[in-house]
Amino acid sequence: MKWLQAIKQQLPKHKYAINAKLLGDDGLLAWSNLGLWSDTTLQKSDAYVQACKALAKQLADSIQLNSQDRVLDLGCGQGASLNFFKQYYALKQLSGVELQAECVKKIKHNMPQSVDVYCESFLNLADIPFTEKFDAVLCIDAAYHSNLHHFLDNLQTVLTNDGRVAFHFLIFSEKWRYLSTVQKEKYRLLLKGADVDALHIYSKTRTEEILRQHHFKDIEIEDLSEEVFLGFSKYIALKKQSGAWTSAKQNFLDILKITMTAKLCHKLYQDGVVRYVKMTAKNAKA
Repeated sequence: MKWLQAIKQQLPKHKYAINAKLLGDDGLLAWSNLGLWSDTTLQKSDAYVQACKALAKQLADSIQLNSQDRVLDLGCGQGASLNFFKQYYALKQLSGVELQAECVKKIKHNMPQSVDVYCESFLNLADIPFTEKFDAVLCIDAAYHSNLHHFLDNLQTVLTNDGRVAFHFLIFSEKWRYLSTVQKEKYRLLLKGADVDALHIYSKTRTEEILRQHHFKDIEIEDLSEEVFLGFSKYIALKKQSGAWTSAKQNFLDILKITMTAKLCHKLYQDGVVRYVKMTAKNAKA
């Protein structure tokens, strides 16, 4: 049964776990998002790190993050975003929430004590004993794994009056309306494989309505499909062409997961039915 034991050792410890070293980040607090890509970024030796950092920076800049903000980072992964926000924006008050226990343990061991990190789902924020509410809440490349209504309800429990939010999500383009029932079912199955429920994806107009229903204002939705979906798929294609993974066959399940993610990103971009977007808004609840 050694073969079975070997396979078990290869399996990720959590469904959201990713082998960041294979992607190009061997840092202690590594990045693990799809990245924001440009042709220039693709040519860099540390392309993956730069693309991930660019996705985080664009999100933070879109709500004018500053050193006076009390900030909450949802789905902070292996800690790279916390480290980046803390240093780049000189934040004095920063907290993180992450579902993966191994990641939380590593962050707590390697981050300054001034950063509070909680091992919990960001759909259970009311259960976390935060001492104060937050001026800004960020969620990089993770919120679309959840029900939008539940996600927004949780944001309301931790935001200050007029607090700002910025997160990535998925929406349906107008093409979705014209698909047959069979075609829609194929998309639902594809998305399910990436732990995304198609029932929680809406049109841009409906998404804006939902945000308003949950007491948000100044809503902005920006399509990043080319920079994220296409960019990530291009990067993985280049990694495979370069032979970077030929000596990493022992990580075949990790490589398969990354490769399948890249193929899905490429298909979603080419079909144009599912769009990757950045959302920003302010709390309008009195």
